[in-house]
Amino acid sequence: MDTRVKVATAFDLAAWSAGHLNTVERALERWVTADAPAGVDHGAPAELVEAMRYAVLDGGKRLRPLLVMAAWEAVGPPPGSTGEDQRQAAVRAACAVELIHAYSLVHDDMPCMDNDVLRRGKSTVHVKFGEASALLAGDALQALAFELLTPDDAGISGERQARLCRLLARAAGSGGMAGGQAIDLASVGVALTESQLRDMHRLKTGALLQASVMMGAACGDASEMALSGLDRYGAAIGLAFQVVDDILDVTADSATLGKTAGKDATQDKPTYVSVLGLERSAAHAQELLAQALAALAQSGLPDTRALQGLANMVVNRCS
Repeated sequence: MDTRVKVATAFDLAAWSAGHLNTVERALERWVTADAPAGVDHGAPAELVEAMRYAVLDGGKRLRPLLVMAAWEAVGPPPGSTGEDQRQAAVRAACAVELIHAYSLVHDDMPCMDNDVLRRGKSTVHVKFGEASALLAGDALQALAFELLTPDDAGISGERQARLCRLLARAAGSGGMAGGQAIDLASVGVALTESQLRDMHRLKTGALLQASVMMGAACGDASEMALSGLDRYGAAIGLAFQVVDDILDVTADSATLGKTAGKDATQDKPTYVSVLGLERSAAHAQELLAQALAALAQSGLPDTRALQGLANMVVNRCS
């Protein structure tokens, strides 16, 4: 019997995603360049920018940018407004969170971390450009993310800029992604409980996905009820993504994943599959999907179909 949670099918997620992905890709192509900003005599070194562009362009699911755009659309512009300034903020937030994600992958793949050679179906950045260039490319992508959130001329208020920067910084720092990675490195060969594993992945993976949702909401004017629902949705989806990732590391091959399959077991890392088993992990992913959809239903937002579709995609994906 198929026990997967079902969501409404009237919404065309593929068409919706294609439009936003095109916007994000064009923006990343434009912003990750060697051009010097106005008033600056020299642009970035060409070799560094090449590594940055290699890391972030033409690859990946772009789930985090899509979550930003979906949350912003769900909140919607204020009555009587076209919402163009908010849309510009959302596009910048979508690109910024993808730059943080890309930088984290560059650093995580390096020999001092996971020592991986394959990412998004191609050689990792340190394999192609060397370790020093990979380290600097990651650093530069991180800095560029916050530069995108603080433009001089995009009509984004200083208050909204500060809110977006704070959400992203908290999700990426020691109380979020970086902290989770530190726990992950310290947990190799250690038998974690389910609670300890959950806490680690809520930081390492979940924090940035949850922040993507909340950054999208921060680009609009959401009610407290909407913010509460979106926050719980983001937390559930952030954890569900990692549960499914652990499952796919066991059940899929490297060509399908675009990264090295089976490396968690090889490196003796604790995963949901090693702690719960394959069947229980799959059931837990469906439980988290149900939690996410319930949170949306309680958000008071009139149209959350894109967020519902993305949640279903996260949990029932094949790669």
